[in-house]
Amino acid sequence: MTATPVVATSERGWKALPIIREVRQSVGLQRTMLVTGLVLIVFFVVLAFFAPWIAPYSYNALSGPDGDFGSRQAPSLAHPFGTTIAGYDVLSRVIWGARTALLTIVIAVLSSIFVGTALGLISGYLGGWLDRVLVMIADAIYAFPSLLLAIVMSIMISGGQSSLWGGIWSAALSITVVFIPQYFRVVRSEVLRVKNEAFVESARVIGASHRRIMVQHVFRNSTRSLPLVFTLNASEAILTLAGLGFLGFGIEPNSAAEWGYDLNKAVADVTNGIWWTSLWPGLAIVLVVMGLTLTGESLNDLSDPRLRVRRRVKAGSGAVASTSVGAAVAGPAADPLEDIAGSSPFDEDQSKGAGS
Repeated sequence: MTATPVVATSERGWKALPIIREVRQSVGLQRTMLVTGLVLIVFFVVLAFFAPWIAPYSYNALSGPDGDFGSRQAPSLAHPFGTTIAGYDVLSRVIWGARTALLTIVIAVLSSIFVGTALGLISGYLGGWLDRVLVMIADAIYAFPSLLLAIVMSIMISGGQSSLWGGIWSAALSITVVFIPQYFRVVRSEVLRVKNEAFVESARVIGASHRRIMVQHVFRNSTRSLPLVFTLNASEAILTLAGLGFLGFGIEPNSAAEWGYDLNKAVADVTNGIWWTSLWPGLAIVLVVMGLTLTGESLNDLSDPRLRVRRRVKAGSGAVASTSVGAAVAGPAADPLEDIAGSSPFDEDQSKGAGS
C-alpha cells in the first residue's frame, strides 16, 4: 500500500489577503458571523468617509431651504428619522456621528497598539528589572476604570466643554492609556514563548544582532493575535466615547455629532412618547459594536486550530463536508496527517524566520 504524500499549498494573489483568506477558510456559522460583522463595519466606515455627501444636512444645521426644522418633529419625507429637541435632523446627526466614532477608534486603538506592542516586545525579550517594572505599571493601570479615567482627562483637557478635537483627544488618550497594558501583556507573553524557539537560537548562533532578532524573528511571530484584540478594543472605544457623551462630558453639538450626547438629550423624550430621538443613535451604537464583536470573535475562532472549522473534500467525489479540526473523524477516509499538516499557522512563520 503506497502512502499518498501530503503537499502543503499556499494561496497567492488576492486570495492570500488577510480578510479574504479568513472568509475563504470559514464555513457555516463562522462564515455567517464573519461576513455579517464585516458588512456592518464596511457600512459604518462608508458612512464615516462619505458623511458630507450622504447626510441630507450638516450635523449642526437647524434650518433648510424650507425654513426651520422644528423641535421634536415626527419622521417625515423631509426628515426620515425626525428631529431632536434642539431642532437637529436625527438622520444627519447619526451619519455624522460615524465620522466622530471612527476618528476616536483610529487615534486611540492605533496609538495603544504601537506603544503596547513596542513595550511588550522590549520587556519580553530583554527581561530583568525592566520587565518587572513594566509589568507592575501595567497591573497598576488596570485599577483605573476606563470611563472614570476618560471623564478625568476630558475635564483636564477641555474643562468638560469639548470641541471636536478636544472631545476626540480626551476620549482617545484615556482609551489609549487603558488599552496599552492589554497589548503589552499579549505581545509579552508571545515574546517569552517565541524567543526560546529553535529558529531564534539559530539566529543567535550565526551572530545576528539583538535588533535583527527582535524585528525579523520575534516580532513577526508574536503579533498574530493583535487583530483580534484590535476589533474587541475598537468596540470598547465606541462605548467609552458614547459613555462620555451620555454623561455630559462629550462633544458639544455645534462642534460635531456624537451618538452618546444625542442619547443624553433624548432621555426626557422617552417618557413623552417621542421614540425617534433615542432609537436611531442607540441603534447605531449597537450595530457598530455588534459588527466589531462578531468580526473579532470569528477571527479568534479561525486563529485557534481547536475551534476552526475546515472544509474537507473526499477524493474522487465533489461532496464537501465541514468538520471541526479537534474532532475525531471515524472511518477509513479519515487521514490523520490532514489535521496535522497546516493545523498550526505558527509553523509557517517559524520556518520563514529560521530561513531568514
